[in-house]
Amino acid sequence: MDYSQKISARHWNQPDKGEREAAREQTFIDDIVQKSHIEKELLANLAGIKTVFDGGGGSGRFSILLAKHGCNVTHFDISQPMLDKASELAKAAGVENRITFVKGALEDLSAYKDHSFDLVISFDAPVSYTWPNQKNVIASLVRICKKRIMISVSSRLGTLPYLANPLNKNQFILDEDCGDPWVTWCISNYQNAIDGFSFHKTACMDVLENGLMGGAAEIKEFESGKAPWPITYTFLPDELECILRENGVKNIQLAGPGAYARTIPNEILRKIMHDPAQKSAFLEFCHIYDQNPYVCGMGKDNLFAKGEI
Repeated sequence: MDYSQKISARHWNQPDKGEREAAREQTFIDDIVQKSHIEKELLANLAGIKTVFDGGGGSGRFSILLAKHGCNVTHFDISQPMLDKASELAKAAGVENRITFVKGALEDLSAYKDHSFDLVISFDAPVSYTWPNQKNVIASLVRICKKRIMISVSSRLGTLPYLANPLNKNQFILDEDCGDPWVTWCISNYQNAIDGFSFHKTACMDVLENGLMGGAAEIKEFESGKAPWPITYTFLPDELECILRENGVKNIQLAGPGAYARTIPNEILRKIMHDPAQKSAFLEFCHIYDQNPYVCGMGKDNLFAKGEI
């Protein structure tokens, strides 16, 4: 087993992961924007879709959405806490009979035959956490897909600004008093993050050229018993499109959810989010703007792709 898979398993199996993941749209504005974009894409492309594979489905945000719209969903995830939370939410939504929960790693989809599912989805970058097997994982997701595929991976161009902005998450905090540990840390560590920052061109160039975030430091942390963030491979837009095309995907369209929102300060974003009419209009415009090919690589975290088999 590769270290990336070991680290991912330990990181996502932390006991609080299911609860925290389920609350992200009540915690961070960038999650609202990203999930709104994906939801719009899913609901606009359900014609002829009866069966769905949700790879790295987390706490069930989209498995439950699709089950509510009559799809039979296989919800596949490496994390038991995520699966438990997704099952709990599915029962609360009355759709547990339409969802099959499976624990597993995306690196091994051998249990599924070719063209098993009308729609295959994998969102919030689980593919990027499978490095160095990310190309094979994409090929496997395409293999089990019959009609349409939608995935999001970590964006290289979207990730690089983080290396010059230790305050990037503060911009998207929805409620400073929500009690989320990460929110509390971001706020309390604000000045320390500024004082301790220095720009390293070499680190930026390394990610730009090689696409990899993490490695030896994460492996060392894992070996010491901790649960570091997974080693992450970040994709360039043309690279992702090329991999999908090489595996037979047609009519590929890319987007960068969050490209527009990342240009707006927190005070304005919060004002928009707390006004239902403004929020709806803003998310609709973000969906349009973030699909523009000139900005799709600058999505806040993810690079989104959809296509047909």
